[in-house]
Amino acid sequence: MARRAIGLELLVLPERSEGKEFETGSTPHSPRAERGGNNALNTLKTAPATMLRIQTKGDNILPEPSDGFISSPYVEDMAKRALAYLKIGYPVHFAGPAGTGKTTLAFHVAAKLGRPVTLIHGDDEFAGSDLVGRDAGYRKSKLIDNFIHSVLKTEEEMKSFWVDNRLTTACQNGDTLIYDEFNRSRPEANNALLSILAERILNLPRLRRTGEGYLEVHREFHAIFTSNPEEYAGVHKAQDALMDRLITIQLAHYDWDTEVQITEAKSGLAREDAEVIVNIARELRSFGVNNHRPTIRACIAIARILAIHGAHARGDDPVFQWVCRDVLNTDTAKVTRGGQSVMKQKIDEIIQKVCEPQKKRPRNPDRSATPKEEN
Repeated sequence: MARRAIGLELLVLPERSEGKEFETGSTPHSPRAERGGNNALNTLKTAPATMLRIQTKGDNILPEPSDGFISSPYVEDMAKRALAYLKIGYPVHFAGPAGTGKTTLAFHVAAKLGRPVTLIHGDDEFAGSDLVGRDAGYRKSKLIDNFIHSVLKTEEEMKSFWVDNRLTTACQNGDTLIYDEFNRSRPEANNALLSILAERILNLPRLRRTGEGYLEVHREFHAIFTSNPEEYAGVHKAQDALMDRLITIQLAHYDWDTEVQITEAKSGLAREDAEVIVNIARELRSFGVNNHRPTIRACIAIARILAIHGAHARGDDPVFQWVCRDVLNTDTAKVTRGGQSVMKQKIDEIIQKVCEPQKKRPRNPDRSATPKEEN
């Protein structure tokens, strides 16, 4: 993500032939002021505090097509539905378990909109100012003018600086906002989104003194949200008012053919080996209670390791065996026997079950009959 330096617009005072400007902390010295006495008129003018707004530039990204992206009928159907809502002004929310491609799909949809993307990741430490903006310090200046010897004129001015954060920048520039895993932020941190998504207005309360208390949202602004289920660690329950403004599309694991294509493309492994890996992962998902793992990430990891070692997805390949045990041996199934997890034993059984038919079939089998997909 490219970043640029922030530019500050500072007030430049008119030049005077003998006037002097002192920053806070300096000590002005004027011989005429010292001996002004009764015939000297001392005037002091203190200007009210003002607010300067600093806007960040270049803090966005432009999605580009990737050679490793797999566009299948399932992916395009989800993208088509999301675009239908976004183009008429509704924000879209991709919800589903980890590893179902929510963020990847969000970027794919954003790329089709053709606008720069502002990316925000949900964080439990976020406050509203982390999205909208905040005061970033102040500058105080003092001007002492003794151009006329009998008059001493002093002016003081203090300016505070407001820095826009990414949500404000996206609203002003018409970027596409991707708020990834937004429910990892506390609900109150997302309050600014309510008026943005409903009234298309961003409330900037700290800028009211300069007449910029409200920012009208750009007509090209779109918002895409992603979230994990509430039972995940570190996830908050989103407020009902925000969820009422979103159109939620539930995502599950990819279909079998899409998972095979992704595994093959991301690793460079042969399709036959990618099919075996995906079949093992899908078998393991049905083991246990409410278990969504292993995900497509595990399939890609196994395939990449096999490709690096020149191994194959076969039951008698020792590399394939230990890679599967290490990558797939997760306790999310919560199934134990005698107090011990049975995942290792289950992995060995599934490897033998999936790889056994592979020994009996021809080298280039007919794939017209694909495995039954999960609902």
